[in-house]
Amino acid sequence: MAGWHPLKRREFVRRLLALGFTGPYSGARHDFLIFRQRRQTIPSNTDYSVPQVKMLVRQVETIVGRKIPADEWASL
Repeated sequence: MAGWHPLKRREFVRRLLALGFTGPYSGARHDFLIFRQRRQTIPSNTDYSVPQVKMLVRQVETIVGRKIPADEWASL
């Protein structure tokens, strides 16, 4: 069973693209990706801590409309 691990920004964006997001697009302060009509902001720091990854994945789950278990997240 996979656990949560810190990620690089580039890896986080790659996983969102695998889930069907498009982008990244430049915003005023942060880049963002789009899933259908919903927008996910991408923090500009290069490394994401475990709590930050969990928070962002919860936001992605809301946008996508389903749970994303740690196993699935690690395999993206």
